[in-house]
Amino acid sequence: MENKATAPSPAMTANRKKTGRRPLKELWRRVRKPLAKSRFVKQALATLMAGAIRLIDRTNPRVKGSHDLQAAIDAHSPAIAALWHGQHILGPAINPRKHKIVALFSRSADAELNALVAEKLGFETVRGSGGRKGERDIRKGGAKALIMLKRTIDRGCNVAMIADIPHGTPREAGLGIVTLARISGRPIVPVAIATSRRKVLERTWDKTTINLPFGRSAVILGEPIYVTPDADETVMEEKRREVTKALNEATRQAYSLVDGQ
Repeated sequence: MENKATAPSPAMTANRKKTGRRPLKELWRRVRKPLAKSRFVKQALATLMAGAIRLIDRTNPRVKGSHDLQAAIDAHSPAIAALWHGQHILGPAINPRKHKIVALFSRSADAELNALVAEKLGFETVRGSGGRKGERDIRKGGAKALIMLKRTIDRGCNVAMIADIPHGTPREAGLGIVTLARISGRPIVPVAIATSRRKVLERTWDKTTINLPFGRSAVILGEPIYVTPDADETVMEEKRREVTKALNEATRQAYSLVDGQ
């Protein structure tokens, strides 16, 4: 029988368990950053993610009432496709092969992996910010990206752009996409994609939605939104709100279709 004086207390037992876990945690912390910076690891992850996106798209047939993206692009090309953060994961999978699409990604480290995935699915990519308060307040990276996208549109290519600002107010368009429409003369086309099987990450700032395979899907396109070259700050703000409203309505319709409502 064990002597009570020498028996380990619950606190000591808990400390031993924690100590046993520490080497693994420390090891993970040491290897995590180098792995995250490894080009090889990023490419491998991007390949796996691109394959998963293709699988999800192919196993989610479009429901009746879903819009024809190819026809819309034929009618409005070159155009600026607008999507929301957290609702864009299947965006690269609906890349119409007939038209070249260039996608804008932020300059953050997190967006680098997303850009690699898009490239593996046939997109060209441009890195930069979407802009928060208009041309005068766009950072150098964002301004450079807008110039590059404008030149891309001038070559006849379509552009895909996330309308809301990274880690800003979700599902509220920024002025960056409106500025691009103004300087290019091309329309913004709201695009929403939804699947019946999905997982919403409630704790993320944008309520990121992970689309799952073996369900049904819908693609909804809003009416094209044009911005005149002489648009002043008041008009730009009106157009920003119009993009927000149209994209939210397209998103609502897409989920209504796949959920059978």
